[in-house]
Amino acid sequence: MSDYHQAICPLCGKSSTSFWATARDIEYFTPTGTFDFRRCEACDVLFITPMLRDALQTIYPKNYYSFVGQKPSLVQRIKQALDRHAFRAVSAKIPGQDLAALDVGGGSGWLLDQLRLVDNRFTYTCVVDIDARAGTLAEAAGHGFALGSIESFSANRPFDLIFMLNLIEHVADPGSVLCKAADMLSPDGRLFLKTPNFDALDARLFRHRSWGGLHTPRHFVLFTRESLVELCRRSGLEVVSFNYTQGAPFWSVSTLDFLRRMGLVKVDAEHPAITHPLIPFLQAMFAAFDFIRRPFAKLSQMELVLRKA
Repeated sequence: MSDYHQAICPLCGKSSTSFWATARDIEYFTPTGTFDFRRCEACDVLFITPMLRDALQTIYPKNYYSFVGQKPSLVQRIKQALDRHAFRAVSAKIPGQDLAALDVGGGSGWLLDQLRLVDNRFTYTCVVDIDARAGTLAEAAGHGFALGSIESFSANRPFDLIFMLNLIEHVADPGSVLCKAADMLSPDGRLFLKTPNFDALDARLFRHRSWGGLHTPRHFVLFTRESLVELCRRSGLEVVSFNYTQGAPFWSVSTLDFLRRMGLVKVDAEHPAITHPLIPFLQAMFAAFDFIRRPFAKLSQMELVLRKA
């Protein structure tokens, strides 16, 4: 792979970038071929090239995990319990009644379901997503639904809590999305954000094996702690709390692809990684592994709570 220097960073617009990895879609096998990930030397982010921002219907197939309502596994139920604990802690800091929550890229609205279980002050909940099929599920659960991107979304009221969990890495201009979120927050509102960290053990181990955290080609821009906090600051947001959190989904997909390349399991477009029977076991194993490492390691997901600066 030649190390060319003309790829432009989508954050800072500079061309001082270096080759980081080549990857392919190892989960849904939507496009054929490989994609390069470049590292910006100025703002220390990874970005994909080419960036298929005009092919979203192709790279997000009908069986994409957030569009499909499925009965949660034991591991997913444990995760939901942990989510409820985190949401309760965040919402407790937000004063008032008749609160509003927005989930950007929220699919069926399952995160908002968990929020309403722990705080009944949230009387209005809304999902913004690019897939109308997810809208049917969200509306059936009692959430508002707006079809389209967050950049084109408009609301007639501010939001007291905005979820952007595993969202900003999917957009071509994360800075503008964070600015939009800051504008939509109420004065005491909070933004709950989660995104991959490419400065992690599994990212290094699987760097040249289509690391699961790249989620190729759906992840457009990825961060480290330092580059993410700096972007939030420039977007008018202040960090209330920061944590590294478990990256079991990335470990699991990476490991499953290793087994696929060994000829031991079958994963393809008709049998995507998320549906493989080994996935719950792998996720449980790696969640435990990351739980043990959490006090001293940079895990492969970052979780931030932010407010208006």
